[in-house]
Amino acid sequence: MIDNLSLPELVAQMFVVRASGYLFDHQIRYRSWEPTASKLRYYLEELGVGGVILVGGSAAELAVRSHQLQSWAKFPLLLAADIEEGVGQRFAGATWFGPPMAIAQVAQHDSEAADRYAEQMGAVTAIEARAIGLNWILAPVVDVNNNPDNPVINVRAFGETPFIVGKLAAAFIRGAAQHPVLTTAKHFPGHGDTAVDSHLELPVLPHSPARLARVELPPFVEAIAARADAVMSAHLLIPAWDAEFPATLSRKILIGKLRQELGFEGLIVTDALVMGAIANKYGPNEAAVLAAEAGADVLLMPLDPEGAILAVCEAVTQGRLSIAQIKESVKRIWKAKIKVGLPISDPPQPPVAKGGSKNLESIDLSLLANPQARSTAADILRDSLKFGGSLPLMAKKPPENQLLRNLIIVDDVLGCEFLGKHTPAIALPEQFGYELQLIDDRTGAIADNTGAENFSSTLLQIFIRGNCFRGSAGLTQAAQDWFKKLLNTGELQAVLIYGSPYVLEQFLPHLPPSIPYVFCFGQMPAAQSLAIELLFGIDARGNA
Repeated sequence: MIDNLSLPELVAQMFVVRASGYLFDHQIRYRSWEPTASKLRYYLEELGVGGVILVGGSAAELAVRSHQLQSWAKFPLLLAADIEEGVGQRFAGATWFGPPMAIAQVAQHDSEAADRYAEQMGAVTAIEARAIGLNWILAPVVDVNNNPDNPVINVRAFGETPFIVGKLAAAFIRGAAQHPVLTTAKHFPGHGDTAVDSHLELPVLPHSPARLARVELPPFVEAIAARADAVMSAHLLIPAWDAEFPATLSRKILIGKLRQELGFEGLIVTDALVMGAIANKYGPNEAAVLAAEAGADVLLMPLDPEGAILAVCEAVTQGRLSIAQIKESVKRIWKAKIKVGLPISDPPQPPVAKGGSKNLESIDLSLLANPQARSTAADILRDSLKFGGSLPLMAKKPPENQLLRNLIIVDDVLGCEFLGKHTPAIALPEQFGYELQLIDDRTGAIADNTGAENFSSTLLQIFIRGNCFRGSAGLTQAAQDWFKKLLNTGELQAVLIYGSPYVLEQFLPHLPPSIPYVFCFGQMPAAQSLAIELLFGIDARGNA
């Protein structure tokens, strides 16, 4: 059937466009990236793009959305999502695991349990992805996060050493491989030792070939051996291998290193082409052409899909790209589609069945967040907790005319979907008489937040981890200033940190042994419950 496709149809199969997981246009959150329904349908039905990457909405909505997209598609679609921490990370209602680095923490004292957790995490993610119509998991992260200042990888990594990252990533892939989904090892050849966010600008990895072979590459070797279906390129400049082009646009790296040296035969997919590291210098259309020239099979998230398709077609007609290379990429893409059960046929099947999606009546939401899956996610968080000081904290009634304060510091209040009046970090301390004060780095100046209240004791809760597009993974100035102030005034009663273990390491040398602390890798409500319950010595129902 590939030989019967026109050049634009062949090239369109190489593109994966972004779309909102919500069902209606008025719910779209990122309008520069997520097309309206009519435009998206045009991409799928007329242009025949090969896949869609989805963000937003609930898991139940995604089940309907995926069915809708497949019904529109000219050819069956790969439907992908960045679900490194389980389907619930992106789509509410499904299982949300803690970040992969939590499993690396478990591995420090129980390697067998860590392997089992990683494999279970992969299996649950695959089962729930399929339940809502996804067939491509853009995980696991195979970067070695050996730079504490890394703003983009951070706790997304399975650890800080090549051995543990490779071992746990391979276990995740084995778990997912029990089900008809694609897995993706990312970000080749390794984004862990950078202090620059490639969503914003181009990082440079200055290491020698020997160092790259010793630290960055081994986890990818393990992932390939575990039969990862795809490898995602990193937007990194690596002068030791290619002083001109970043990895995503480098034939020396994608073909020379990944294909020829490591022997990878699956899909090579770019990281998102809208990211600043690539888009700022090369522009949306030329970046797509260069990535295809470099050997990428799948071109992810172009800013202008139609323009990028035309640009790649023109590159073929001008002789920059061979039609044979395009066809080889499409063969790999269709082989992957067949693996996940999509009905690739010649001639195409009738429109009702062409997407290979379940009927809406057959969607089984009981596969989402079942008790065993949620128990596994909780066990991982519980087994990776770090804590110390005088635990449990005995909540005492404050002196007359004084208040207990629950001071929560986040890096961006507007981006905190894991916090609300009902969530444990707020609701449980409230039961003990703590009054909420919520600030971020924009509103966190002490002079602006002191107020007239007299606080006797403060529970300090900090939510900080590496977040894409923010360029930082460390302590905000607000967090540092408040920590110092509370220590100096003697108001600091306890500290809870959610997210980055590197933030805990910055605090511990200054924390008196008597002050209790709890650290949890996760930030979601389940993580908050575990941390608060441990701090106050209460059970899940809030009883002391």
